[in-house]
Amino acid sequence: MQAAPPDTTLQQDIPRWMVILLAAACGIIVANLYYAQPLIGPISRATGISPGAAGLIVTLTQVGYGLGLLFIVPMGDLFENRKLVLIGLAATCLGLAGAALAQSAAQLLVSVLVIGLASVGAQVLVPYAAHFSLPHTRGRAVGSVMSGLLLGILLARPLASLVADLFGWHAIFGLSAVLVAALGVVLSRHLPQRRPPAGMHYGALLGSMWVLVKTTPVLRRRAFYHAMLFASFSMFWTASPLWLASPAFGLSQKGIALFAFAGVIGVVAAPVAGRLADRGWSRPATGVALLCGSLSFLLPLLAPGGGDVALGLLLLAAILLDFAVSANLVLSQRAIYALGGEIRSRLNGLFMATFFAGGAAGSGLGGWIYAQAGWRGVAWLGFAFPCAALLYYLTELRGRR
Repeated sequence: MQAAPPDTTLQQDIPRWMVILLAAACGIIVANLYYAQPLIGPISRATGISPGAAGLIVTLTQVGYGLGLLFIVPMGDLFENRKLVLIGLAATCLGLAGAALAQSAAQLLVSVLVIGLASVGAQVLVPYAAHFSLPHTRGRAVGSVMSGLLLGILLARPLASLVADLFGWHAIFGLSAVLVAALGVVLSRHLPQRRPPAGMHYGALLGSMWVLVKTTPVLRRRAFYHAMLFASFSMFWTASPLWLASPAFGLSQKGIALFAFAGVIGVVAAPVAGRLADRGWSRPATGVALLCGSLSFLLPLLAPGGGDVALGLLLLAAILLDFAVSANLVLSQRAIYALGGEIRSRLNGLFMATFFAGGAAGSGLGGWIYAQAGWRGVAWLGFAFPCAALLYYLTELRGRR
């Protein structure tokens, strides 16, 4: 199948079935980054990793993903995209199989690094929705695809907990390897080719990324907004299971998993945000998303002592925070993808690398601040991150006037 012409000359919009396929593929791939997070305890005990080094299981996954965002995703502006995705899926399968069979710390850590590095195939797929969409429906298509990606992020932790509870921690990696292999077969048959315009070599491509950072204020602004929101999001989902398992609530692992499932409701914001962006309402919608992210951390402070009321407020906070993150992510990607198809993969890699760095910082701070200051400390620090983004957002409004 031949490459699609540039976005501005497309005669047909992306078909709905392709949007659904891209959404499902992104969710399946990105979930692999999060399966290990709730299983650090049993994995470290089984592979002989010391408690002090157990965080490497998650850290190496994030390091691999960050490296992939910076050095692999930009290749979507240089090499044929379908081939790039399929190679990434094959490497992901190898990493997952290695984790499923791991009996030693070395094998496990190498496997999770490969999983993180190869899972950036999802970020090669996301721009497909923009490349093959008409300009006036681009936000809706990107929003729908991002719904799948966000569902993968949010469902991965509770799903991993439930599967590990039934079959052991190896099982989730084995099941995912089979699922990713099946996805590779489907995409090889149905994903259209996309050949970027011939141009620069790989070294020049990487060198151009710093130029894009310096010369693209929309990228810098949107990356900061979402880095702050994603830091608070990661902090919430790192610390809240600790609070839910504490005597204040006393939830079991299954109870915590069900809580996480309920928080997925917030993902409905993604397609809504895409439609708002298509109507030209990105700026006010961004302000609402950042405000919701801030307020979500104040709700649990209304009943800090535990009990049913506190649990209900915490669940409402989770839904509101997920809503804010989902909406702002789509609004940001819609704005960035509008800057040009020939640089879209590089912009996406830079944007994703920046906000995932924020998420890594939030995850690291979440457990530490909870140990030092309890949930109240988590709530106030989580509140501060989107507030910083709101202050920056106000400069956008002043510049507009």
